[in-house]
Amino acid sequence: MSETELLKDNNEDNIETDNIKEEYAYLDRGGFSSEKFKVEIRGLPKFYGIVELKKLMNQKLGLNASKIKRPKNGSHWLFACFQNDEDRAKAISALNGYSWKGKTLIAEEAKPAPDPLVKKRKRDEDSVNNKRKKEDENKSQEERLKDAVTPYWNIPYEEQLALKEKEVKNLLMKFDNEVWKTDKNKRNLIESNRKLYNGLSFELKPIQKSPITAGYRNKCEFTVGIDDETGKPTVGFRLGSYVTGTVGVAPVDSLIHISDKMKQSVLLFQDFVRKSNMSPFSPADYSGYWRYLTVRESTHNGDIMLIVAMYPQDLTNEKLEELKRQLIEHFSSEEAQACGVKSVYFEGITKKRLGEDGSKPIHLMGSTHIVDTILGLQFRISPEAFFQINTAGANILYQSAIELSNVNDKSTLIDICCGTGTIGLCFAKHVGKVLGIELVSEAVNDAKFNAEWNSIDNCSFFSGRAEDVLPSVLARATSDDVIAVVDPPRAGLREFFNYRDKFCKLLSSLGEVNLYSIPIMCWSGVYMRAVTQLRNTKKVSRLIYISCSPASAVKNFVDLSRPSSKTLRGAAFVPVKAVPVDMFPYTKHVELAVLFEREEKVQPSDGNECKVDEKEVKAEENTDIKKEETNVTLEENVQT
Repeated sequence: MSETELLKDNNEDNIETDNIKEEYAYLDRGGFSSEKFKVEIRGLPKFYGIVELKKLMNQKLGLNASKIKRPKNGSHWLFACFQNDEDRAKAISALNGYSWKGKTLIAEEAKPAPDPLVKKRKRDEDSVNNKRKKEDENKSQEERLKDAVTPYWNIPYEEQLALKEKEVKNLLMKFDNEVWKTDKNKRNLIESNRKLYNGLSFELKPIQKSPITAGYRNKCEFTVGIDDETGKPTVGFRLGSYVTGTVGVAPVDSLIHISDKMKQSVLLFQDFVRKSNMSPFSPADYSGYWRYLTVRESTHNGDIMLIVAMYPQDLTNEKLEELKRQLIEHFSSEEAQACGVKSVYFEGITKKRLGEDGSKPIHLMGSTHIVDTILGLQFRISPEAFFQINTAGANILYQSAIELSNVNDKSTLIDICCGTGTIGLCFAKHVGKVLGIELVSEAVNDAKFNAEWNSIDNCSFFSGRAEDVLPSVLARATSDDVIAVVDPPRAGLREFFNYRDKFCKLLSSLGEVNLYSIPIMCWSGVYMRAVTQLRNTKKVSRLIYISCSPASAVKNFVDLSRPSSKTLRGAAFVPVKAVPVDMFPYTKHVELAVLFEREEKVQPSDGNECKVDEKEVKAEENTDIKKEETNVTLEENVQT
């Protein structure tokens, strides 16, 4: 080999070594990373839950696992992360060879994962001829942002509706097929009904249009980052996510689903960021300050609420106080007032420790709340309160739910995960009593205020975990016709009894029940544990399930319809009617309300149907949703 060839080979080896080092450079940047002290656990049982495993590790075995990373539900291996080498060594010693649920666990030290941003950049360099990349290169930044955030931006609205209606029908046909497989007693009924309802076993109503298609969002969470085209700090939406190797932020002035007032508010804050001489937060090396801006807009009077979020890093309390004073001065200007800014909050994001609540917004100036209306009722909205992002669409959605529910003035509504009480209060004049349950105490206060403000006196709201509070609340429902509303977060089977707005913030920082006579409304995927509760509550006779992620809800539909078993003791629910509502024009998302009715008699399983394992129920089917803040998807841009 010649000297030139030898030098070339050495250079290539050095480049490869440097690339590998770069992929793991984040481990030496300072600060904690869950990848540093990781353990791989194999040989897990078929049915287990993350919560159950954490209890075993942290409570029974006295370990200090800070995070569990499972590739998918039911996986026989996963990673457990710890705070230091000592904790990791202790975990390996305790778990390796440990017998759990009839399985012998294997625990070994795991290598950290390479930095996804660096890995993506390397992959791009090696895939210059990638077809999709070539197509993107031919598009402007504006087109790429529209494709990411509003993928239907160039499709006529009637065609959008047709696409969504077709998608909903396909999902419901999938549900029918699953029921057909799991319950042979229903097969004849399903086949006969399919002839009546155009291939479905129940009626699918035409999709309901959104009354407003442009500027319909009343809430958006904008990321602060660097515009790849201008190189300037920009408040907007990411073109991708950290995990895909994209952290550039593009301006939002071309997006049709955001109102002009909201865009003006974004530019107003962007001006402040650029003049501050403080850089945006960088997920690549955890440097920088400005993180995101949440804008809430009242469609009732045009008032704007802003929540400014930043990482304080090494700023002293004196500098933070000065920064807050500057924000107050900036948003007190004539330009801000003309824009409609009536409320400003500040949030200093700090590292959340195990068992601690996250940071809370601090009120800086103006009103503490803004006000909006649904079905003629006024609602006070606090910074973290859940409120449907399409107010005009919410009128259609809630009215559709009321019409499906078949309630009367003798009915009692149990509003589970009621938030600020919007659904329950909209039902109030149609029922005799409303009883709401909500984990977030601030939201309960808002719900009580909203009831009094609207002169509604047949509503009561209770704070606590639904599984703890539900039995005592049900005892207050003396009516023969009891209706329950279940309102968990979206995004499939995440965490039924967790904070819905905390979950929305997580996405951004990285969008009913008659009890033996109860219709129930659910708002997204719920856990098997929750489904079991609803099935086993004998008062429940009908159920309205509302989901903004129908694909994630199909499993719940199937579980609600399964034959009775030792776990699912109550009679199954049968779908009767479904109504899709377009709450998110120009995106692929659609809301779906499905009316279920309880079968009159319990149909026991004959032993051939797919069974529900009791261990699976007790484990709550809970995956670890606490992901790295940098692992953000484009969901932060659509926020349904």
